[in-house]
Amino acid sequence: MKTLNQQLTEIQVVPVIAIKDASKAAKLAQVLIENGLPCAEVTFRTEQAVQAIKNMREAYPEMLIGAGTVLTSEQVDQAIEAGVDFIVSPGFNPTTVKYCQQRGVAIVPGVNNPSLVEQAMEMGLTTLKFFPAEPSGGTGMLKALSAVYPVKFMPTGGVSPSNVKEYLAIPSVLACGGTWMVPNDLIENEQWDELAALVAEVANIIR
Repeated sequence: MKTLNQQLTEIQVVPVIAIKDASKAAKLAQVLIENGLPCAEVTFRTEQAVQAIKNMREAYPEMLIGAGTVLTSEQVDQAIEAGVDFIVSPGFNPTTVKYCQQRGVAIVPGVNNPSLVEQAMEMGLTTLKFFPAEPSGGTGMLKALSAVYPVKFMPTGGVSPSNVKEYLAIPSVLACGGTWMVPNDLIENEQWDELAALVAEVANIIR
């Protein structure tokens, strides 16, 4: 069985989704899989997140699914119950990290400076989210951190078609997180063909 890092390295771009209607989750998952991005980070920024994850997992058991914007131990429990493969948090919260470790689920917490990277490493973490990537110095800051610390990064926040290849060219970058290929209005309006085109475009850029 492949590790999380191996799967992220293969996928390269993780669609970050804030879904408002869980009934659309399975169809969205189908579009992602069929167009080259068999992964989703469903953020806990909407009330429908847990049900959306459940629907995706039920429809596509092999899909790589993460829960994003996880801020509390309660949300960790909800995400695990829904069937996620990994947890993502915007910042580095030692309490959340410890709880994920106790529950046996991988967590990729957000960091954007040397002190946070060292705190994460102290807790045994070697895969971290670089967030918010562009406001925190972009590829320049990421290269500086990578020169010092033996960790892998998933930059998210300001990653776009114009810079994703620059991020992925950095050896320490496993994958990038992005929202541009899963805009909320297209999901809400069930514009699946338009979504498919955006996802396929990303798959073509990175491959």
